[in-house]
Amino acid sequence: MSPIAAHRDTEKETLIVADVGGTFARVALATVRAGTAPTLHGLRRYACADHVSLAAILADFVSTLPAPPAAAVVAIAGLLDGDHLVNTNLPWPVSVARTRQDSGLASLALINDFEAVAYAIPHVAPDTLVALNGDADVTPRWPALVLGPGTGLGAALRFEGGERPVLASEAGHAALTACNALELDVLSRLLQRWEHVDNERVLSGGGLMNLYPCLCDIRGVTPRWTSTEALIAAAHEGGDPVAVETLDVFCAWLGSLAGDLATTFGARSVYLAGGISTRVDRFLRDGRFRERFLAKGVMRDVLRQVPIWRVDHGELGVLGAAVWHVEHRRSAA
Repeated sequence: MSPIAAHRDTEKETLIVADVGGTFARVALATVRAGTAPTLHGLRRYACADHVSLAAILADFVSTLPAPPAAAVVAIAGLLDGDHLVNTNLPWPVSVARTRQDSGLASLALINDFEAVAYAIPHVAPDTLVALNGDADVTPRWPALVLGPGTGLGAALRFEGGERPVLASEAGHAALTACNALELDVLSRLLQRWEHVDNERVLSGGGLMNLYPCLCDIRGVTPRWTSTEALIAAAHEGGDPVAVETLDVFCAWLGSLAGDLATTFGARSVYLAGGISTRVDRFLRDGRFRERFLAKGVMRDVLRQVPIWRVDHGELGVLGAAVWHVEHRRSAA
């Protein structure tokens, strides 16, 4: 390593980091140094629909700082295609150049939100991990599948190291696969609405509100709940059998997808993140998720050894944006 590169590895730097989903944006300052976990401070949360653009959110955060940093890294749901972000859940279009100009930042990088979550995994504290499968050893095992239902459905693969330690993914937009008669019935109804039914149509916060009316129709009852929050609350209270069934089916279906992806990529561990995972934790732990994760024929005994952790950490995307910056700064040195 050259003296200049060694110096860059040891120096501290402060930057703006953000995690932007379809519903909320979390923005913070991060102090970073190679070889140590980033330190976050000044975290603020914004409702995306209350702001006219991503630039408006970043500019508002910058206005609160006495001496704003020059650089920012934003983890955001979607796929960057040149200057344009491809996304189905954000309330506004995103251009990298326009966002940088309108927010007054000298440097702006946009990365996939679950790419950022995957970068954060080596820095996750053991006390934030809830076991869903495998032994209780929290030592990371690579490659790790990172999967999470939130406003959409994110996925990425984390390797131990190398020049490209994270493989970003748009698995949420791959076709939804049904594995039993009830799921086939749900899928047939969804196909009447959409030509392509992807995983996100069911396995996300918005997906719950597609799944619930289908199950109501199948059971011959009138839907009662019109929001994800109300549906989840009703399921936890237990008074509405179809609300309960919706979360049961959701968690089982999510387990099936997690098993498919772990098998496809040879994952040695699985980290389940995303805002919905925490809110349906009781249903994730009742056995349906794990049973469907394991239900992969001859791969069952292999998958039984793969630890699955639900990550109880609300700022993984923000943390991961900071880690991404450190990794890329080192690569450029």
